[in-house]
Amino acid sequence: MPVVYALLHGLAANPALPSALLDRLIALADDELAGALARRTDLDRGRALALARRVGDAAAVSLAYEGRLAAADVDPAEWPEAALALLDRGAAPAAWARAFAGDPDPGRRERLAACPGLPPDVTERLARDPVPSVVAESAWLGPADMAARLAAHPHLSVRRAVAENDTTPPAVLASLLTGEGLPPARRCRVCAVEGETTGPVLPPGERCGGDHESAVVHLRESLLRNPATPPQAAARFADDPHPLLRWAVAGRADLSRDACVRLAADPLPLVRAALAENPALDGDLVRSLADDPDPEIRRAVARHPRVPLDVLVPLARTTALGTVLLPRIATASADETGELVASAEPAARRLVALRRDLPTGARDRLADDPDAKVAAAVAPHPGLSEARLRAMVVRHGRQVMAGVAANPDTPAALLEELARHQPPVRGALREIDRHRAVTPPALLVCLADARARPFAAGHPALPPAVLRGLLADADADEAVREAAAAHPSLPPTEMARLLPEP
Repeated sequence: MPVVYALLHGLAANPALPSALLDRLIALADDELAGALARRTDLDRGRALALARRVGDAAAVSLAYEGRLAAADVDPAEWPEAALALLDRGAAPAAWARAFAGDPDPGRRERLAACPGLPPDVTERLARDPVPSVVAESAWLGPADMAARLAAHPHLSVRRAVAENDTTPPAVLASLLTGEGLPPARRCRVCAVEGETTGPVLPPGERCGGDHESAVVHLRESLLRNPATPPQAAARFADDPHPLLRWAVAGRADLSRDACVRLAADPLPLVRAALAENPALDGDLVRSLADDPDPEIRRAVARHPRVPLDVLVPLARTTALGTVLLPRIATASADETGELVASAEPAARRLVALRRDLPTGARDRLADDPDAKVAAAVAPHPGLSEARLRAMVVRHGRQVMAGVAANPDTPAALLEELARHQPPVRGALREIDRHRAVTPPALLVCLADARARPFAAGHPALPPAVLRGLLADADADEAVREAAAAHPSLPPTEMARLLPEP
């Protein structure tokens, strides 16, 4: 965004903006700026109305969703989108819903159908709408009896919405999956736009040769991802020729072992990866997939909630698993945790070092670990003493600095030392510039790094004089200036200077 516009956005988010300057900013607002102003906690009803009248319906929508406008403030004829927003929040009278149900604009009827808590007569009217997209929204949110009726709708987009409805009865879902007991669908979104020069742009590969091939696949995928679809009906698709459907089946938690065995041999890695994380998988199949040549499948096995530790540790040794705590490690028992901490295998110690609830002794032992990756993993753990944090930095250098900087108990003096390290450790700078104990000297160092600079510019500890310098810096990018303009320590005189003259 242009620099001046970035400054206005920053001011719109500044909690210390004086009321007089807020009024001036409202007088300058457009659609995008109105959205930022609508989130202010000090925007009273009078200012909300002034902002809506200044910008129009788009601003009124944001204000309605933020609770700044009530039904008494909105005329549906003047601000129909805001009225729909209030209906979506359940904050408008039923008469509005009945009026919008007959609106000539199908887009508005579709948005109305997506609103929760509509009167039953409105829901029934929308379910009979001539536009399939309106009916589909009704089918997606409607009660079980309505979903059951709409399962026979001639348009496949409506049937897919029924397939995604949480209240659709399992027997209806099974019928949609097999087609048994339902009349054939007559239309899909592909054949519905054939021959039209305007209308929705279909994704590449969507086709309809008379049998609605693409739409049927999407319908079945939605059904297979719905946990209420009967498992017997879903398991039949474990060998389906379409990979999208086998992928959907592989993620179901109610799979039989036979279906799991068939999917474990699937030629598509995406399918095997979805299966590898599935809680339905037993230990033998987890072990077999752990030897898969594809690293994505091995990473998926590592994310399995019940992967045996004697499988997980070798995986951690040979496969990049990132720095996210794995489910199996998060639920490890006290005895298992102790075994991992005491393991001779660094990969095992690193896995458990990512926990943030370790007993004091285990935490300190891992902090003293000779392996840099283990120490880096435990470095952000709360409770580590300054002496241990410093010892980690001395022992492992830049490999642990980002983790030490992320520790909530790292003192200001150590943060300053980490910030001044040469060459700079960018990961550490990005942690320092958001640390609660950071001091102005450390923030000044962070300002020299392009990636850390926007965060440093918004930190509460940054002095006002530095803020003024950032705002005056012709080379500062928009993100930095926006953060500086949003800073609550910015003097009101500087805020006023950033606003165009009235």
